[in-house]
Amino acid sequence: MQAPDNQPFWHIIANPAARGGAVEREWPQIERLLQELGFAYTVQFTERRGHAAQLVENALLKGGRYLLGIGGDGSNHEMVHGIFSQQFVPPSEVFYALLPFGTGNDWARQYGIHTDTRLRLERLLELKTVQQDIGLVKYQRDGQAHSRYFVNVAGMAYDGFIGKKLIENPAHNKAHYLLKVVQYLTQYKLSKARITFDGQSVEDFFYTINIGLCRFSGGGMQLVPQAIPDDGLFALTIARKIPKLEVLLLTSRFYNGTILQHPKIEGHQARSIRVEHIGDTPTLLEADGEFLGETPVEFTMMEKALRVVL
Repeated sequence: MQAPDNQPFWHIIANPAARGGAVEREWPQIERLLQELGFAYTVQFTERRGHAAQLVENALLKGGRYLLGIGGDGSNHEMVHGIFSQQFVPPSEVFYALLPFGTGNDWARQYGIHTDTRLRLERLLELKTVQQDIGLVKYQRDGQAHSRYFVNVAGMAYDGFIGKKLIENPAHNKAHYLLKVVQYLTQYKLSKARITFDGQSVEDFFYTINIGLCRFSGGGMQLVPQAIPDDGLFALTIARKIPKLEVLLLTSRFYNGTILQHPKIEGHQARSIRVEHIGDTPTLLEADGEFLGETPVEFTMMEKALRVVL
């Protein structure tokens, strides 16, 4: 699918704090490249958590249809949520692109999107697009019902526990993130949950539950190696009760795509998924690396809903 022949006007939404302030430091160079390559654009910078979604809505209200995010997976998550949560413009009319400037850049890794600024911007001029599925997750937080759109991978159980911990003590880089993953493993206590998907139901103590649209999360981990971004199905990976030492020994499998070969880890594909806790301890939820809330949680699919500019 191609954009119209007339040159697009890009609404750029940049997170100046991404990758330790790299976007703010390198913005003059980015802007020189934009002008050198002939981009027509306007730019706004995010100021706080959740601001990117508001800026997306404002851009669409002003007639913008080409959106370029500059930032990491968190900024990417907010912008996609902004596209689908607003009520003024059909998301099918929006062309969405990302210039990856984060620590993990997991969603960009799925598509081979270049992190080199010049190479990325040159590729954008081609306006080649694909359609990607989007997930809608409904959950609880502080006793209230909420919903959120996500574009990459959602994690529950230990993944949700890590997400909540990282709000209190954010990781500064990939190595720091991995250190915290190991550190928090000693604190995590498995709780029992029920997972219902496409007519099946599983009850157990789970180390982790991952629901993916794309393959990569956590800085290159492949917890849902069976994920396909446009097949209309969630990839579901379930890890049952595993000794914590064994979890550490499995680290290489997290990255090389062989995690489903472990006897206590299983992979499925499903159009809808529901997770409920059994007992008094809720199962925690994160999506695209952002902590959201807790069970009961329900995932529904929006097939080929996002137009991605590669």
